[in-house]
Amino acid sequence: MRIFLTAIIVLASYGWVLAADKRLPESHAEIQLSFSKTVKKVSPTVVNVFSSKVVAGQRSIFSNNSFFEQFFGGQFGRSQPRVQKSLGSGIIVDAKGTIVTNYHVIEGGTKIRVVLADFREYEARVILKDERSDLAVLEIIADKDIEFEHIIFADSDAVEVGDLTLALGNPFGVGQTVTSGIVSAVARTNIGISDFQFFIQTDAAINPGNSGGALVDSLGRLIGVNTAIFSRSGGSNGIGFAIPANMVKLVVNAAKIGNRVQRPWMGAKLQSLNNEIALSLGLEKPEGVLVLSGLNDAPLYQSGIQRGDLIIAMDGKKIINEEQFGYQLSQKFIGSVSVFSVLRDDEIIEISVNMVVAPENPPRRQTVIDGNNPFAGIEVVNISPAVAEEMSLPLDSEGVIISHIEIGSVAQRFGFKIGDIIVSISNVKIRRVGDLLTEVSYGKKFWRFSINRGGRVINSIVNG
Repeated sequence: MRIFLTAIIVLASYGWVLAADKRLPESHAEIQLSFSKTVKKVSPTVVNVFSSKVVAGQRSIFSNNSFFEQFFGGQFGRSQPRVQKSLGSGIIVDAKGTIVTNYHVIEGGTKIRVVLADFREYEARVILKDERSDLAVLEIIADKDIEFEHIIFADSDAVEVGDLTLALGNPFGVGQTVTSGIVSAVARTNIGISDFQFFIQTDAAINPGNSGGALVDSLGRLIGVNTAIFSRSGGSNGIGFAIPANMVKLVVNAAKIGNRVQRPWMGAKLQSLNNEIALSLGLEKPEGVLVLSGLNDAPLYQSGIQRGDLIIAMDGKKIINEEQFGYQLSQKFIGSVSVFSVLRDDEIIEISVNMVVAPENPPRRQTVIDGNNPFAGIEVVNISPAVAEEMSLPLDSEGVIISHIEIGSVAQRFGFKIGDIIVSISNVKIRRVGDLLTEVSYGKKFWRFSINRGGRVINSIVNG
């Protein structure tokens, strides 16, 4: 669960219908129609996902007591790893048994098990994790000749407020459950769940355990993956959020050709308009995104777009704010060209922009630190535009960042966190992984180091 305003956001689900199939009931008999056929069609494609991972345990209150240390040895009271389990839902998206679920359902999981609607049970392995979209793709470990029933994707951009929806998942672990509702809103932003703030909102009842489940239209087509609810009690209040099916499809397709989602990179800092800025630009409404700054070799600047330009459309589709821009950009294919409509000096200019990935310069040099030092057990990489994009760092970030920490390691006990940037050791600036390796190779009586955590520099001194 995550905090949002004064309420609790419980990770959950949703979905919708295509325009060509929409119509109002025309008789009393039609109002009494059942969705049972749709449910029978979709139910076999929705699974329960059980994930387990090893986490560090809490230290005993006696762990620093010399009396107990003397009689029970140095291991007394030390933190003992424990197994933590989580429950969510997933959706089978092809006959081979590929499953999409939420990243937070399987985050850190070392063993994943899925249970189908007919109670068949399989082990599964992760083939792609995309924390930025809060999606993960799994593969059922089964005989190759087994074919699984799977869901059909709808075009989530065609979903409209008022469309009927059905949500399927496993709330509270009670078993597969179906709830119904309508699409309450589209393009919801500022929810605080993932980097791509662009969600479908539904009033279909969604509860803990629904995360990763299906939101479908009346024909049983997937319109979204249930992801979160807005709640003060932890239960459903009729405000649920789902990741649009078009975003889900993009991540699933990426999983089938590699282990990473590649998204276009602009290399620029953008800002949504407010009323004051809109008025200063002579606009009636605060629509579009303003280019504040960028890297000189970034695609946006290379194309001819300048600081102070206002991007008002992409490939003819109006841009409302930064969140919508990010969502629309994420749907573009690497290697393609998009036409941006830019407002500059009261003139609209059409500019072609190449869709390219962020460069890995410098190379990330993924390295695990070992030895007798406080950093033993961390995995570090050099920060490049690609790493900054993946880890949602500021545009001008540089240095060495922690990308992973081993459970129970020395580094974990010292309190290091994923995302910490190692600034210096013994007053030596750490610019590359090689600098870090050199410093940790020296035996030190005291370790003096600085890290940058979310923009705040923390200075520490520990015994060697």
